Amino acid sequence: MSKLILTLITFVPLAGAILLMFMPRNDRVIKWTALIVSILAFLSSLHLPAHWTHGAPGFQFAIDAPWISSPNIHYHLGVDGISVWLVLLTTFLTPFCVLISWKSIHGAVKEFFVLMLILETAMIGVFVSLDLFLFYVFWEATLIPMALMIGMYGHERRVYAAVKFFLYTMVASVFMLGAIIWFYIHTGSFDYVTIQNAIQSGSISGFNRAAEFLFFGFFIAFAVKVPLFPFHTWLPDAHVEAPTAGSVLLAGVLLKMGTYGLLRFNATLFPAQAHEHALWINVLALIGIVYGALVALVQPNMKKLVAYSSVSHLGFCVLGIFTFTQIGVNGAVYQMLNHGISTGALFMLLGMLYERRHTYEIKEYGGLATSMPVYSTLFLMITLSSVGLPLMNGFVGEFLILSGAFTAWQWYGIIGTTGVIWSAGYLLWLYQRTFFGEITQPANARLADADGRERVSLIPMVAMALIMGVASPLWIRMIDPSVEHSLRPSSVGTAAATRSDLNAPHIVAMGNPAK
Repeated sequence: MSKLILTLITFVPLAGAILLMFMPRNDRVIKWTALIVSILAFLSSLHLPAHWTHGAPGFQFAIDAPWISSPNIHYHLGVDGISVWLVLLTTFLTPFCVLISWKSIHGAVKEFFVLMLILETAMIGVFVSLDLFLFYVFWEATLIPMALMIGMYGHERRVYAAVKFFLYTMVASVFMLGAIIWFYIHTGSFDYVTIQNAIQSGSISGFNRAAEFLFFGFFIAFAVKVPLFPFHTWLPDAHVEAPTAGSVLLAGVLLKMGTYGLLRFNATLFPAQAHEHALWINVLALIGIVYGALVALVQPNMKKLVAYSSVSHLGFCVLGIFTFTQIGVNGAVYQMLNHGISTGALFMLLGMLYERRHTYEIKEYGGLATSMPVYSTLFLMITLSSVGLPLMNGFVGEFLILSGAFTAWQWYGIIGTTGVIWSAGYLLWLYQRTFFGEITQPANARLADADGRERVSLIPMVAMALIMGVASPLWIRMIDPSVEHSLRPSSVGTAAATRSDLNAPHIVAMGNPAK
């Protein structure tokens, strides 16, 4: 069972999508089938933490079988403590995306849920692939269903947003493809573990000369996906125009593909280059943290406000990774999960409000706590989670990242900390303007509170925000050994594995990567 579990988790949603294609157009049956399939995928993914070997730093539940003989492509899947939780985040969010789309999708219902399930398979595939060819196929496969979801089911400027999203991410991925092909030409393998061992042993001919270009090949693809400032301009358009489920999966999972790639490839395969360029990468992350927060602060559109908050929050993840400290990288991985829960829930909440009033303009609201007390309470809990209130999940991730930032260089921590202050400003001000005060719009007095379906979608998200805030060791103890293993090339033999001209004082200035 353990040998096949990753295949099962990855392809159950795709099998469900194929099943939906051949089913008659009965919207109710389509929705229930999509919900059952997504729940099955989530239940299957629970096998991973339940049967996890704690303390083991390598990949677990691995399957490695020849697929194509020429070129040498393997069906190689596996997860470690970094990727396993991203798989569970994907399978956890998808059933709620089905539920929140229950009433908001009216035309081409079958096609919508087919696209959602195909997207789920592609996203899981990115996190479990250990063959770079397979990784790239899954990476590109996420673009088509997401672009179609935005372009077919989005709002007024949906086609523009879909094309912009597709072009930005596809063009950036070409640079990564070039780097992957270089590795295959010089190693004869697409296998991630084989390539990593060859780099560390110094057995790849010409690697020292090409490492800089390879580093940037991967970096461009991942920086656009994060998105790291200044590659972020596609994100607000995509979020604002996407249907609610599209925004949830985009913020909750797709953006994490970028930060996951930076850690898995840039920081692990190219430690010397990562250290060498860490200063300006962290500067871009800090600009993103502050810039995203300040722009969010002045947004009149609540969905665009949350979109810019993602630019700020993902900047924290990049900052944590490039501190090269154990605590900072642990925090970055944990913050990926936190952001998926908190910001995913915020987009769900905004989508529910849009279904009632068909506007995201903040000025159209006010006093909703009177007419929607349950909804307002759930919104407040998620807002405090995103702000980083102690005992909520956001606090743990930001605390760990900022601890690592202060360890690496105090100015990283000082500037990064201002992002926490700004996030409290724009999120609490959003809550005040939306839920407090007098009801000035008559339509707001008649708004229905959260119904049973909406509460089933929201309450588990709030519960996870609380549990992850008070029981973070349940996640960290699985993340920690894999992070330590990933950082090991940074602390031992960095120069031998990559560029011999990297000076030691620079590494020291960036902080001790092993602790």
